[in-house]
Amino acid sequence: MRRMQNMGGAGGGMRPASSGGSDSLSFEKRNFAADSVNVQFKYLDTAKYLTFDSSISDFYRRVPLKPWLANIGYNGNATRSMLFNPMRGIGWDGGFHVLDPFAFNIHESRFMNTTKAFTELGYLVGSKAEQQISVLHTQNISPDWNAVAQYRLITAPGTFNSQNSSHNNIRINSDYTSKNRRYHAYLIIVSNSLQSAENGGIKDTSFLVNENPAYNDRFNIPTNLAPSIYSSRNFFKVNLLTGNKYTNRSILYRHQFDFGKKDSTVSDSTVIRYYLPRLRLEHTIESSINSYQYLDVQPSGAEAFYNINYGISQLPDTVQFSMKNTLLKNDFSFIQFPDAKNLLQFFKAGMGLLQYRNSSGIHNDPFTNILLHGEYRNLTRNKKWDMLLYGEFIAVGRDIGNYAIKAHLQRSLGANVGNLQVGFENANRTPSYIYKNPTAFPLKYKSSLADENISNLFGVLYLKKINAYLQFNYFLVSNYTYLKSFTDVEQYNAVFQFLRAGLTKEIKLYRNFKWTTEVFAQSAPVNAPIHLPSFYTRNRIGYEGKPFRNLILATGIEVRYHSAYYADGYSPVNGQFFYQSSERINNRPDIHIYNNFRIRSFTGFVRLENLNTATRDYGFGFKQNNFAAPFYPTPGLVFRLGVFWNFVN
Repeated sequence: MRRMQNMGGAGGGMRPASSGGSDSLSFEKRNFAADSVNVQFKYLDTAKYLTFDSSISDFYRRVPLKPWLANIGYNGNATRSMLFNPMRGIGWDGGFHVLDPFAFNIHESRFMNTTKAFTELGYLVGSKAEQQISVLHTQNISPDWNAVAQYRLITAPGTFNSQNSSHNNIRINSDYTSKNRRYHAYLIIVSNSLQSAENGGIKDTSFLVNENPAYNDRFNIPTNLAPSIYSSRNFFKVNLLTGNKYTNRSILYRHQFDFGKKDSTVSDSTVIRYYLPRLRLEHTIESSINSYQYLDVQPSGAEAFYNINYGISQLPDTVQFSMKNTLLKNDFSFIQFPDAKNLLQFFKAGMGLLQYRNSSGIHNDPFTNILLHGEYRNLTRNKKWDMLLYGEFIAVGRDIGNYAIKAHLQRSLGANVGNLQVGFENANRTPSYIYKNPTAFPLKYKSSLADENISNLFGVLYLKKINAYLQFNYFLVSNYTYLKSFTDVEQYNAVFQFLRAGLTKEIKLYRNFKWTTEVFAQSAPVNAPIHLPSFYTRNRIGYEGKPFRNLILATGIEVRYHSAYYADGYSPVNGQFFYQSSERINNRPDIHIYNNFRIRSFTGFVRLENLNTATRDYGFGFKQNNFAAPFYPTPGLVFRLGVFWNFVN
């Protein structure tokens, strides 16, 4: 195996002396094209191939923890979005989503096509022994058969007591097309094991900047759960003592058979044969197993926390709650192509049978839904118009009446202008399972909850000349379901609107010095049970250029800020955020410096984060922590170094 582009300047084999009789040695110049590779990918429900984003300016493209997510501790702990994004999936939903950003899933699987075997290795190390290891390998077994294997490990002991996390993700997918081009098959296998320790938050915020020098080591600050005498920051100790463990195992197999006619083209005496489909039959079978568990094997010392917040007055030796769900889905569809030479235009109609089984303690709850769905897509040959019309409806089953519709339209405004996308989405969905049904978790569910209804009218305008994206979202929500405390489920039945507008723009300051800004403003009615920042922005100011022939460099300062707001509280036992109006979060801007670079196939990221936490109180240190939720401070100074290396075989 060799690297995608050899870094040697005079590599290659020696060749014989020329026939002119010279006895000097001559060297071949390395042909880097021989080490290049062309990799394209598409998603399961699309036919359009895309290419990798190789830019290095934004570190967050390489990690699952995105900048608009509020993280209650360290990398790998519970997260929530600071930008309004309500659940819109219909049918069964477990309700456990705080660790979703750290999981692989079915629908983000990329089916690839590559000219050569391609491998990317990634390693990121940070303060407190944080690590992220990633491996991606893809190769074409034959011209019509590709396989992709992906692995990711995220581990972090954390800054404060009982913040350690350990996430393992595996995804294997493959696609195959028969030689006669009529049969297509897709396989996806996903496995996630997510472990995040819980500490219930620190007991007193005054411990952060304190005269007691012991608290300079954040591990010594008392927390509501998991006494530090039992906890450990040992990198090799991954056993969960107090925290949540979520696992997911999914497998999907889709196969298709086409009816149409054969065709071919002749180029330079070469005959290329292909198949023009008119009708496609499709069958998809999907099976998944999900389990959710809270475990505390060291509850001693947390009696008051469990009693006050969860009503557990008599603590057992081990506190444990769990729920398990299985799904078997069979879907049959017909796809019709009006223009056999344009596979990006089609009609699709089908029916799915979804069989569920939930088990939680003594509860065993099987049920079935029957789903009807239809779709129309059209990307015109001239690439100017791109249309999507989609609808799905649960006609039979416990979730009868659930539906989701989408209408998207995108128009190219010209190569020198940009493009415009507008759309409308509406979903009517059953609230998450744990909010409406009995489980082993200490949650006061309400079986009388009505279906939620969420509408989203949006537009995105890209202006190429000024390199800017303008976004607008208008949400209309009714029967909004939420938690109002550690255990209490509530529903806001009134209809309310939520507005969000955003701007992403790159500004050239001087030569290769640039300012990249993201700005979002959002607004909700005063009475709606939603607290989010009314203003959010992230800015990078720095140098982006190519100072040397083989070096691409991006270095500068990054600032993230959001306005003060009543951030949601966090219920560690139930793994849920809840609405609260007593603790207002007013953070300093997050300040980071970065130095990103690429040398041929090698990419590096060097970051120093949270410089804003510096203070001189009780001795200089990075102790003035920001907060992600009440009593959940974010880390102080963090150093991160990441390397990613691409290889071609």
